[in-house]
Amino acid sequence: MQAPRPEIRQLLPVLDCADADRLADFWAATLGYRRGGFHPPYVSLTDPDGKGPELLLQQVPEPKAGKNRMHLDLRVGDMEPTLARVRTLGARVLRGPFDDNGWLTTVLADPEGNEFCVLVPPST
Repeated sequence: MQAPRPEIRQLLPVLDCADADRLADFWAATLGYRRGGFHPPYVSLTDPDGKGPELLLQQVPEPKAGKNRMHLDLRVGDMEPTLARVRTLGARVLRGPFDDNGWLTTVLADPEGNEFCVLVPPST
C-alpha cells in the first residue's frame, strides 16, 4: 500500500548567504525578479510575471564551505549576452563555456561564491 502524499503547498528554493540584503540585488537583477525588503534574516525575490518560483535568500552566520550541493540553472537562448550581463553584475566564470551532452554550459559563482550555471539547450 502506498503512503499518502504529504501536503506540500509550495517548494521554495532558499540560498544561504553572508549578506542577504546585498546579494538580493545581484539575484534580482540576474533573474529579472522583484526583491522584497530585508526582514532579517530573509529577503524574498519574486517573478513579476508570477511564472517562476520565489527565491528566498537567508542570511546565515557561517561562511560558505566547499561546493554547493544544490545550485540554480539558468536556461537561456544565447550564452554570450547572458554571461556579459551577469559578469557585469558581479558573477565570475568558474568553468566554461563547454559542451555538456549537447548543452552549452558555463559554471559561475555569484558575488559570495555560490555556484550557478548558465545553459543553452541543444538545438531542436
